[in-house]
Amino acid sequence: MNLTRRDFLKLAGIVAGSAALSSCAPIYENLARLDDSPLPLLGEGLGVRDFALVNRFTFGAGHKDLTRVSQIGIHAWVEEQVEYTSVPDDACNLRLRQFETLDLSANDLFDLSDKIFDDQDKLKIPDQLRQATLMRQVYSRLQIYERMVEFWSDHFNISTEKGDCFYLKTVDDREVIRPHSLGFFGDLLWASAHSPAMLVYLDNQSNLKDAPNENYAREIMELHTLGVDGGYTQQDVMELARCLTGWGMKEHFWRGDFKFDADNHDVSAKKVLGMNITAGGLDEAERVILNLGLHTSTSTFIARKLCRRFIADEPPVALVSVVAERFTATNGDLRAVMQTLLTEGIPHIQPKFKRPVDLIVSALRQLDARTDGGEAIQKYLGRMGQRHFTWPTPDGYPDTSAPWISNLMPRWQFAMALAQNQIKGTKIDVEHLLELSGAAKIEPFIKWMSALLLGTSLPDEDCKQMASALREAGAGDEISTARVVIAGLLASPAYQWK
Repeated sequence: MNLTRRDFLKLAGIVAGSAALSSCAPIYENLARLDDSPLPLLGEGLGVRDFALVNRFTFGAGHKDLTRVSQIGIHAWVEEQVEYTSVPDDACNLRLRQFETLDLSANDLFDLSDKIFDDQDKLKIPDQLRQATLMRQVYSRLQIYERMVEFWSDHFNISTEKGDCFYLKTVDDREVIRPHSLGFFGDLLWASAHSPAMLVYLDNQSNLKDAPNENYAREIMELHTLGVDGGYTQQDVMELARCLTGWGMKEHFWRGDFKFDADNHDVSAKKVLGMNITAGGLDEAERVILNLGLHTSTSTFIARKLCRRFIADEPPVALVSVVAERFTATNGDLRAVMQTLLTEGIPHIQPKFKRPVDLIVSALRQLDARTDGGEAIQKYLGRMGQRHFTWPTPDGYPDTSAPWISNLMPRWQFAMALAQNQIKGTKIDVEHLLELSGAAKIEPFIKWMSALLLGTSLPDEDCKQMASALREAGAGDEISTARVVIAGLLASPAYQWK
């Protein structure tokens, strides 16, 4: 018996009637006041606080992450995750071998697309990148690393919908974002500045000495380094744009490689952020980029964004200062910065509404789903507004709760479809979940499933009320009833927060 819309709407009433599930924030709403009360349903040595922290720092508190935390403790786990190169990820890497476009050069990717006559088939290139990205988020053991890949993909946003970026972004992801996400910020900024995908996306391809284009020069200061209040002026934008004239991409032989066209470079002297730039060539803008990467305004801007992503929509000023100081003291060593952020920030964590990627990936991870990350599940991300690499403007997907909080119907639809195994290429094993729970009746299953998904068990009275309502509604046999419970928990207001 499948979960029908009628069944689901009945459950919605049950969920809404539960004081715990209908709250506007997680059950673990104020993390700072939580004790380390145990979660025996999820394993020995694991507390509610541990679950909440793992759920925030990863794409969802999966069983393997929780098991590891129960073995070594949350602080050792954070250190292990930040020093990610020692964590084997062979199983995830094996899943990615099916994507033949991920390792191709820009030139080969263009040739591949150029040989395909049907324009729709060209989508194969960005679609494989999206599919691989989702699978990494679901299956990778390197969860903090993958969260940082997501963070920098937003920070240095490039939409595959714009021109040649449909194939250039695959190279940018492989050679810019992923190698430097937990390296040094200056190296990441340097790589991004020389990325053909970024230069094309922000129109520096058309920044010529006789026709300057200020778009990239403005965004590298406003969005990538200093911030809008970071101390630069319109004159600085104009001068940096002149430094960047001639920076672009090869369009014939070795198409997609970085190119500096000296004939289209403005060779006159410039002055950017008080620094005199003598007439030169490629090194003019490179000197400015090095300066931007180490600027004190950059430290604060990046620290604030990281605190907003991992800690709270409005992070404490004192915490931002501590993280910025660590950034400056280490010359932008992102591993050191993240160790400081994730340890010093714990007492300040506040609930954040899950972005669509967080919602979908956390459900898949916590329910131990099997997924191919394909078009069927990508459509749900699109309906919720966060299809990978398609945000049109250079500021990246919104990072605070407010922009996401009103679009709830697609989330309900996803919960229904996932619980019914109606998403092609994605499946949860409800029978196995029932077996793991060891529950002979619906009340203990509700209690166990709420602990699995929410990090703490619903009160006994709520479990009894929900079970009674399900029986009265005639939810069906054991499997069907379990699907109703799963769908209801995934769609509940409490699950929308982390």
